[in-house]
Amino acid sequence: MSFRSAITFLAAATAATAAGVASKHKGYSSVPNTFPSIAACATEPSVFSCENTTAIQNTCCSPTPGGLVLQTQFWDTYTGYESQGQLLPHNSWTIHGLWPDNCDGSFAQYCDLNRQYDPFPPKGVPAYSGPGVDTFLTAFGRDDLLDYMDKYWVSQGETNAGFWAHEFSKHATCTSTFDVACYGPDYQEHQDVVDFFNAVIRAFKQFPTFDILASAGIVPSNTSTYTLSELQNTLQKQTGGIPYLGCGNNGTVLQEVWYFNHVYGTEQFGRFKALDSTSPTTCSSTAGIWYYERTPTSEREVRDLDLILW
Repeated sequence: MSFRSAITFLAAATAATAAGVASKHKGYSSVPNTFPSIAACATEPSVFSCENTTAIQNTCCSPTPGGLVLQTQFWDTYTGYESQGQLLPHNSWTIHGLWPDNCDGSFAQYCDLNRQYDPFPPKGVPAYSGPGVDTFLTAFGRDDLLDYMDKYWVSQGETNAGFWAHEFSKHATCTSTFDVACYGPDYQEHQDVVDFFNAVIRAFKQFPTFDILASAGIVPSNTSTYTLSELQNTLQKQTGGIPYLGCGNNGTVLQEVWYFNHVYGTEQFGRFKALDSTSPTTCSSTAGIWYYERTPTSEREVRDLDLILW
């Protein structure tokens, strides 16, 4: 390609990108806010969750009692839904969820059956058969959030929307800062669902597991294993806490990571303080641990090419 042709190509690409951005943001001012009403929190004592010495009076201001907040991720090598276009993100772990464990490590689940959207809940919880939670996002004009979730919050063995519904119903309904009352008198149905998904994405971005490991030379491999101490030390040095690492096959295949935190403020906006895991790892401390490469046809490049060019 000649220099003149290259300039012409870049100019056309720039124009197309600008047009795309303009198109995406057309009518953007009509997208409603979904954050809670926390004006009253300004007069509440400010402490990290699980570190308060007196009872939290306004539970919209701090996750109570589920103040041990876990940001959890998966390393899957396939989805089982490849034929439907449900693929894993290249060079990234995927989101599992955002969990409100109690300060002693116990936890509650499915705390509000009026907000139960899980189509396949455990026994004793009525199954949901209405519109998928992905339609809640569309109704609020949050196609941007839906797009990100489809890229990074990818399920194995279940549709993405079904998995997202499970995570909200099981965990968010037990997180006090997502209670319907926290959104005030102008609450709109499903506002809390969209707000929870926003919070999950925000938390996930604080723990870029793939990049942290890769920066230390720990990358997926079908020929080499890693030690538990290598994995734990690498993650601890960058996050401030030793996360839970979950392994299958008798502790030899890396599958998941849980980052434990206390949070200063609400789960939506507050600052996370990393802690060492309160759950013992299921990974072997003696045998090599496999961090397997993904099936090539099970993943895709999800980073926006336009953003890379810029």
